[in-house]
Amino acid sequence: MDLKVKLQVFEGPLDLLLHLLEKNKVNIYDIPIVEITNQYMEYINEMKRRDLNIVSEFLVMAATLLDIKSRMLLPKEETEEEEEDPRAELVQKLLEYKMYKCMSYELKDRQIDAQKVLFKRPTIPREVSQYEEPVDLQELMADVSLRRLNDIFKSVMRKREDKIDPIRSRFGKIEKEEVSLEERMDYLEQYALTHRRFSFRGLLEAQSSKMEIIVTFLSILELMKVGKILISQERIFDDIFVESQIAA
Repeated sequence: MDLKVKLQVFEGPLDLLLHLLEKNKVNIYDIPIVEITNQYMEYINEMKRRDLNIVSEFLVMAATLLDIKSRMLLPKEETEEEEEDPRAELVQKLLEYKMYKCMSYELKDRQIDAQKVLFKRPTIPREVSQYEEPVDLQELMADVSLRRLNDIFKSVMRKREDKIDPIRSRFGKIEKEEVSLEERMDYLEQYALTHRRFSFRGLLEAQSSKMEIIVTFLSILELMKVGKILISQERIFDDIFVESQIAA
């Protein structure tokens, strides 16, 4: 009965060498070149009997292994300089090949995982696509810019700082002020209903603290956004007026 030998399919000579190193459980940095070369040649001889067309690059590696084997078997000359290990270049190639092989396995696993993921084409519900903004913000802000509002805000803050006594302000207990944005918005809605049209600068200057000025400023912007008030300015650098858009 003939003995049948089943050979693994190797992607190249480096793949075969890695297989032999793992099979023999040897350190890649200290390759037993004689033993590995003999095993490598056994694989090559079996491959040649099956298909000569695929062994060309394997034969090149075989020649390299035989060259390394012969140099390691020769007696070493006694010199002061340390001779380079004949296996060093081969070890470097094996390490690089092993790194890329591990990377290929990682990419293959990711490809398999990606095949299990389904993607849905983006769709917009009819209610969302037909939605229209209740207020045209561009039209609402046509007569005034945020930069102008910011300039007025800074001007009011400077006036507040000028009123502070630099000496007496250091005395006494400073308590944290709690100013709610929602409460300030409710207050401004009622204020707008009562006054209908009033000065933006005058409103800020009437506040009693820096925190109230900041919250009032933010409340004005929020009410503008929802269309409950309208900001207008007759001429550049003039005072800005707030007009109520809430039905009385």
